[in-house]
Amino acid sequence: MINKPSRAKARAKRHFRLRNKISGTAQKPRLAVFRSNQHIYAQVIDDTLGNTICAASTMEASVKEKISKTSNVEAAKAVGEEVARRALEKGIKAVVFDRGGYVYHGKIQALADAAREAGLQF
Repeated sequence: MINKPSRAKARAKRHFRLRNKISGTAQKPRLAVFRSNQHIYAQVIDDTLGNTICAASTMEASVKEKISKTSNVEAAKAVGEEVARRALEKGIKAVVFDRGGYVYHGKIQALADAAREAGLQF
């Protein structure tokens, strides 16, 4: 019998491997993305202090009113635009993108592209 590793464990392993190389500073914080089956979350994090500077997710009313479903590509675009707008309000123009171990495709790519179009540089 073949024993396949779980997808969640494989993603966590990739994420730990990425986090060894990626770290956010006060000048260039980390844009971390988490995707569940029902929602998408994005945070801008300063790892030197361990502070979340700003965040956005599909659970918030301001994002929910723009979208019909909370787990599709359009929802990811809305979260990307919102987190970029909030980061720019705080004076953050450049970030390091942390895809959270997810493949850079679909929702993760849509969130990143929307954040770039809204003015974040990475």
